[in-house]
Amino acid sequence: MAGRVAVVTGASSGIGLETARALAGQGFRVIGVGRDPGRCAKAEADLAASGTPVEMLRADLSLLAEADRLGQEIAGKVDRIDVLVNNAGGMAREQVMTPEGLEANYVANFLAPFVLTARLLPLLRKAAKQAPEGSVRIVNTASDGSEMIPGINLADLQNLANWNPGAAYCSGKLANVLHARALAPRLAADGIVAHSVHPGTVGSNFFAHTPDSVQAAYGDAPKLTTAQGADTVIWLATADEPGRSSGGYWFERALRKPNPLVEDEAFVEAFWQAAETLAGRPGT
Repeated sequence: MAGRVAVVTGASSGIGLETARALAGQGFRVIGVGRDPGRCAKAEADLAASGTPVEMLRADLSLLAEADRLGQEIAGKVDRIDVLVNNAGGMAREQVMTPEGLEANYVANFLAPFVLTARLLPLLRKAAKQAPEGSVRIVNTASDGSEMIPGINLADLQNLANWNPGAAYCSGKLANVLHARALAPRLAADGIVAHSVHPGTVGSNFFAHTPDSVQAAYGDAPKLTTAQGADTVIWLATADEPGRSSGGYWFERALRKPNPLVEDEAFVEAFWQAAETLAGRPGT
């Protein structure tokens, strides 16, 4: 138990906050990441008051430079990482291009986690050398939106030619699933496992930032609590069973059939190469 470190992005609210709380309660040193300084401060105070202290770092993960900086900041604080939960993300109301020339929502949902994971891999590998095989984990929070689109244009991962909020979100979440699937064979020799998860429809502040049409469609739909939504994320990060496999897509602690593209090995590899090209950095 002693000495284990977890990094949780999107930890200032929602299922990220509950995941950070649970991991701290299990004895991890937890570094949480959030964008909004007010929410970060509130989350840090809330967690400390509940006896599960978490150090919150601020980063705007719509920028790859921030993912790079965050990776360096974390490396300056810890010498290992046992669990990385790539949880930050959401659905945008409109297309926003960043100063880096990239679409902000796609970066926040996928490309920044892709870069951050690569930046933190030396610390994950160091932990894996000292830990039982399969106990070092990468967990990507995805969505069943990943199942709702027929394809991804590898020449236009960000959907710039045909952008709309729903398709942008779904393609980013499918990218999270593809990322975990592509990481699995790349990290097998290190004893590190990677999984993705659909947490369910959760009653968090997620919907406050979505287009009106999405709020209207889901406003009265039954929703899980944030603790319920975090359950499988926490289980994937800590339970024995997920450590015996890698690359899975999970829901309610069970494997779920992913988008068919995820089971197409050639497409997964082509996607990986396209992601590295767009990021301008290697993914491992």
